Amino acid sequence: MAQLRIALAQTNPAVGDLTANADKLVEWTRRAADRGAHLAVFTEMFLTGYPVEDLVLRNSFVEASVAAVEAAARRLAEEGLGEIPVVVGYVDRADRAPRVGQPKGAPLDAAALLYRGGVVARTAKHHLPNYGVFDEYRYFVRGDRLPIFRLHGVDVAIAVCEDLWQDGGPVAVAAEAGAGLLVVPNASPYEREKDDVRLELVSRRAREAGCALAYANQVGGQDELVFDGDSIVVTASGELVARAAQFTEELLVADLDLPEAAYGGLGSFEVDAGDGTVITVERLELSARPLEPYEPEPASVAGHLDDTAEVYSALVLAVRDYVAKNGFRSVILGLSGGIDSALTATIASDAIGPDRVHGVLMPSRYSSDHSLDDAQELVARQGINSRIVPIGAMVDAFEKELALTGLSAENLQARVRGMILMGLSNEHGHLVLTTGNKSELATGYSTLYGDSAGGFAPIKDVLKTLVWELARWRNAQAGVESAFLHGFAVPPIPENSITKEPSAELRPGQRDTDSLPEYDVLDRLLDDYVEKDMGSASLVAAGHDPDLVARVIRLVDLAEYKRRQYPPGPKITPKNFGRDRRLPITNRWRETAP
Repeated sequence: MAQLRIALAQTNPAVGDLTANADKLVEWTRRAADRGAHLAVFTEMFLTGYPVEDLVLRNSFVEASVAAVEAAARRLAEEGLGEIPVVVGYVDRADRAPRVGQPKGAPLDAAALLYRGGVVARTAKHHLPNYGVFDEYRYFVRGDRLPIFRLHGVDVAIAVCEDLWQDGGPVAVAAEAGAGLLVVPNASPYEREKDDVRLELVSRRAREAGCALAYANQVGGQDELVFDGDSIVVTASGELVARAAQFTEELLVADLDLPEAAYGGLGSFEVDAGDGTVITVERLELSARPLEPYEPEPASVAGHLDDTAEVYSALVLAVRDYVAKNGFRSVILGLSGGIDSALTATIASDAIGPDRVHGVLMPSRYSSDHSLDDAQELVARQGINSRIVPIGAMVDAFEKELALTGLSAENLQARVRGMILMGLSNEHGHLVLTTGNKSELATGYSTLYGDSAGGFAPIKDVLKTLVWELARWRNAQAGVESAFLHGFAVPPIPENSITKEPSAELRPGQRDTDSLPEYDVLDRLLDDYVEKDMGSASLVAAGHDPDLVARVIRLVDLAEYKRRQYPPGPKITPKNFGRDRRLPITNRWRETAP
């Protein structure tokens, strides 16, 4: 057996910032070298950030990516880091004719091996995901090469992200070629309860490949996606060796006992990939002799967050990175005294600090005393900035010129509030956070250009019942300080905001249940209809009331045009409103009653 110390750089790149990402590559490679690592592995498309979406259709961007990876190899050598091999993701191009809409030289979701000042091997993702949030058939062509490099007597293969999730392909070829270690750069977004699926998958693929497997995953927020890290190292039998923490940058270092390479020859040969394709294995040698035996470091296996803590951390990280990566100094939101704005404000305070959060209390003629009191109590508990802007006179001014009644008059109040927030945003450079939850967005219970006006929607993918759960969980963490918790001495959300009956307070005595069913009933139905795509007959068969099924389906379907105009917000479920769920606005299909 041969020893090898690997370092997985679980890092947070910025899309399009090739210079900063290259700086981070050098910094984290130096950290790996300081830890005595023999190999450093970065994440999928690290140098460009992920996902780059239609940037990849620009020839200039692809050229910059190719130049950046070559420059990074030279820079590592110049800074005394050339002796540590580095695997890093980037965008490359294939030597073949492009498809329509692609630049000359079809783009590749690629990974490079950097060593002694040069790019000594290149590979690209073989399996291209085209489901959910992924559109990779639109951007890339399939990779068909599997480099296997000999490092201190161990044969190391490289695969990229989706190649682990699909049968056949690089995993099967790594087994056929006798690799001792498979390293996999990833950019795998967070979803609830995905971590257990991920560990099972990594262990299963290690057994199939017959070799140890190192899974390096990206961390950080990118528009609607949140990457949770959770990098993993397992043995050839699938046993967990090391695991990084979730939602934080970390250099995960692990010592492995690996089989010495059994194949003497170098060069290339073709292998049936078991998926209807052929992959060319390319062998190269960096160092043939195993290392002298050394004392291994203790392995680090991070504990995992429970489900509620995991969701909350994802939301905090999403807000923090959206604010920072888009250059905002502060955020602003309306505070109604209700649970949704209270939770949104708390997430923002945890993400960027309460001194950078601005709450606006905008009472109307229908606002209850306790709503204003609850909002002011939240401000006092968290120490955020606040101001009161009564909207009564503004609404009156509109009503003098417009004869609005009923729902139109109610929506006018919401639109005045939206206008106030956008005006203050323009004046002071704040990012406006909207406070709508997934239950409201699903059923159209939001006002266009009113409470839907803003730049980012932190709880857009959070059902109402989960909003309450997150609020109670966060209050229970009072006094705890961490990377995702500010350390408030008292529970940051007023108890009355959690326990009182929800109301938009747009007319006297209004309650959410005037137009919606109880949220525990509604959310179960929405989960089946939106997340699971169940039709009306299946929903009734699952135990939902037939009349309620017909009513809720109609509400959800008719509100599609509203959701298209809602700000982006972090995805935490398998099917968020946005990239995951794409239904036509102009659509005459209706579910029929069973």
